[in-house]
Amino acid sequence: MDHAVRDHRLTVLVLLLAIFGGLADIAVAADATSADAEHREVSFTNDIMPILSKAGCNSGGCHGALAGKAGFRLSLFGYDPVSDHLAITRESLGRRVDLAKPAASLLLTKPTTAVPHKGGRRLDVEEQDYQFLANWIAAGCPGPADDERQLLSIGIEPAEAVVSLGEEVAFRVTARYDDGSTRDVTRWARFTATDATVASIDDAGVATAIGHGRAAITAWFSSQIAVGRVTAPFENEIAPEVFATAPRANLIDEFVLEQLQRLHLAPTPPCDDATFLRRAFLDTIGRLPTSEEVRHYLSDTSPKKRERLVDLLLARPEFVDYWSYKWADIFLVTGSALRPAAVQAYGSWIRDRVAEDTPWDALVRQVVTSSGSSVENGATNFFAVHQDPETMAENTSQAFLSLSIGCAKCHNHPLEKWTNDQYYAFANLFARVRAKGWGGDTRNGDGVRTLYVEPRGDLLQPRTGKPQPPAPLDGDPLDPASPLDRRDALASWLTSPENPYFTKAIVNRVWANFFGIGLVNPIDDLRATNPSSNEQLFTALEAFTIEHDYDLKALMRLIMLSETYRRGSQVLPENKGDRLWFARAYPTRLMAEVLSDAISDVTDVRDAYTEIALNDGSTQKVDAYAPQTRALELTDSAVKNYFLETFGRNDREITCECERSNQPSLVQVLHLSNGSTLNDKLASKNGYLTQLLATEPGDDTIIDDAWLRILSRFPTDAEKKPFAEMLQKASADEKRAVVEDLYWSLLTSREFLFRH
Repeated sequence: MDHAVRDHRLTVLVLLLAIFGGLADIAVAADATSADAEHREVSFTNDIMPILSKAGCNSGGCHGALAGKAGFRLSLFGYDPVSDHLAITRESLGRRVDLAKPAASLLLTKPTTAVPHKGGRRLDVEEQDYQFLANWIAAGCPGPADDERQLLSIGIEPAEAVVSLGEEVAFRVTARYDDGSTRDVTRWARFTATDATVASIDDAGVATAIGHGRAAITAWFSSQIAVGRVTAPFENEIAPEVFATAPRANLIDEFVLEQLQRLHLAPTPPCDDATFLRRAFLDTIGRLPTSEEVRHYLSDTSPKKRERLVDLLLARPEFVDYWSYKWADIFLVTGSALRPAAVQAYGSWIRDRVAEDTPWDALVRQVVTSSGSSVENGATNFFAVHQDPETMAENTSQAFLSLSIGCAKCHNHPLEKWTNDQYYAFANLFARVRAKGWGGDTRNGDGVRTLYVEPRGDLLQPRTGKPQPPAPLDGDPLDPASPLDRRDALASWLTSPENPYFTKAIVNRVWANFFGIGLVNPIDDLRATNPSSNEQLFTALEAFTIEHDYDLKALMRLIMLSETYRRGSQVLPENKGDRLWFARAYPTRLMAEVLSDAISDVTDVRDAYTEIALNDGSTQKVDAYAPQTRALELTDSAVKNYFLETFGRNDREITCECERSNQPSLVQVLHLSNGSTLNDKLASKNGYLTQLLATEPGDDTIIDDAWLRILSRFPTDAEKKPFAEMLQKASADEKRAVVEDLYWSLLTSREFLFRH
């Protein structure tokens, strides 16, 4: 029979049933084809809600919108089954379900378009979902029950599929319940592919490889997440000997090379000594090596010179500057939210912890459980920039777990497993945190604020009007009546090696610092639906960090001594498709503060930091920074500086890596070309060029020194020749301009602006 004719006849049949009634049993009888529904009672939570979610009825674009649609509102993705049951069965004068004539129910006639439906057709009367709904209505629309089986988790098969381009693989999703039963829920799961350039997936869970690489396939069912993977190797012919003989220094190389071999990507050979030296300096202490340091390292022929360099850099005082600044981004040290005395105390507290090599877990514990004066214990300012339980919870989760739970404040998280109840249980851990003293204007007063914890008090869950028992995410609830500081239990759970997020969050941040990208990207987004590019390596680094008691220098040393870190950035024909798997180094633009300091180091002219920006748009003079202060020594991100703002400094307004940008822009190009930062420093009579030319150096000396000072290497003969000719032809009066042009050309080159 023609499908259009069949659909028309079915529509007419449903309309007749709705109008004349009395034949509702026909809709129920169709359930004979459904073995699952035939042998048990249909559950609203376990059967009906997944149908509505799969059909998109409770999505944000339909009835799950804040205001609903056409007077019908459901909770987003079904996070509140009780309210949804009431909306379906009691609202609109009960017309959404008709117990006497189930087939006349709007819940059936609208999604089948038997009556007009702006959302279009969502159900077919011959499909199982329609039959489940009809059975449930005929059974009296039973609501959520306390004693029905509860969903524990879901699994996806296959966990890993290796396919050729164009090949398909069908994924199957299985639900596991607390009564020990399992159920195939593939038809009700929502599927997405994390990399749409590698794989696509349809509503039935059939994935197709459309590009080379590795993609994760995520399945969502009733707020549970499962992840499978599709690998489509590149079409490169690489001899097994390439991987068998590739140098391996430690566990990082083992896991990276294993994945490269699986993907058919050849590793780029190691970079030269000059590139490694510059890379190591920038990544570890945020500054360029001096000309003397470059000469010394390049002339060193000992086999252990890399190891000595790494150990030296990890012990340098500039290491403290660089990593204190990095952590200050996470902790939001800013004068736009804190008074000057509190800013200095907060920044000094972080700096002292870095200088003392405080293990990361101990540092986080000290912050989370801090109390007392904001100028005597700088760590308490973490709770000054987050002043309500919800914000404290969200920023604690983002900073230390790399989890964004803010979406769960209003409803179950649409991309993750976190529920609205879990959000308020977690936020309730901070409900008793209080402060007395300053609470506002950054321009007046000394900034003293005393943090303390009340023995009682709870945060209400808005949906129920009652407190949610305090509990860590996925953790056991605490005794609500206990007067003890709930943050102690939070800190123990947070920093526990068993916590699946804490260790990986800091590992990913450190890894991204040295490689330009994380094992998970964005680097502070550890969603289950955003899996790692190399899960085995990620797990191994997590175990290493735990084994070394959260000594981050041990992790950094492991990374820097790996052959993976040493790899060159040259793109080979056999790895040009690499984007995430570390077959080569990825050039990245220097972060704003490092770039500013590098220009100042080369020119020997530093910026003056005299003002901070306040939230109301005004500025305030400050005298806390000496004339020779480097950008990485700034405690306060609110310090005014056009160069730092133009090149994407983190404003520290929210705990998110998205606050910083290292993306090139036209404004940056114009500033380097015509702006005062570079041109004025090169022309300064107190700068390095004046000192250099006063010694009347030879032309070769000028050129070699420029390359060593700016690019951390000697120039090639081809690079030297044009500048040597210009210097030779220049008169005494013209020589300064030629040297300035030489420095300008190198300082605006990609080789200088990028870490490679």
